Amino acid sequence: MLCGKSPVKGGGGSTAAVYLNVYDLTAINGYAYWLGLGVYHSGVEVHGVEYAFGAHEYPSTGIFEGEPRQCEGFTFRKSILIGWTDMSPTQVKVLMEQLAEKYRGNAYNLISKNCNHFCNDACIKLTSNPIPNWINRLARIGFLCKCIIPVNLNSTKVGHNNKVQDNVGEGVKKKLKSSSNSSSSSSSPPPTVAAASRSSLLAS
Repeated sequence: MLCGKSPVKGGGGSTAAVYLNVYDLTAINGYAYWLGLGVYHSGVEVHGVEYAFGAHEYPSTGIFEGEPRQCEGFTFRKSILIGWTDMSPTQVKVLMEQLAEKYRGNAYNLISKNCNHFCNDACIKLTSNPIPNWINRLARIGFLCKCIIPVNLNSTKVGHNNKVQDNVGEGVKKKLKSSSNSSSSSSSPPPTVAAASRSSLLAS
């Protein structure tokens, strides 16, 4: 469900709340959270849709969309109000297409380009506000992360299911096909971690 977070009127136009939904990647967070540390996954919720970024081995986008607070495979921790946007749902989709070029699945790196980096960029574009520092603090420490983060999290992957086309409008799909070198491929990447209930925003 969308938890009643509907757009409200303000500033002479329609604005929508932008939330950062934060998830635990490891049980270590139960202790690290209180120290301002931890290993987290995050997604940006706007207009009732949650956008996030994950890894796969293909040069297509790693941005995917799903039900808010329901990212399968991770433990939801909290939702943080980042700010407000006057972008419509269609304009938000266009923004995600623009970010897709930077956030490709095979470019994912837990230290230098992870889901939190994506959320920070998206939140700044949507609201002019960054995400809280503690969410991605370990990634900024870099060398320390290699010692603290469990080895299995260094290559955390997020898969794509076969319903990708169901969540992209016809106009969006046509635009993507004309601007993507990989648009001729009709197959989606095979499911990896927790892919069942999530769909890729952009077709490969």
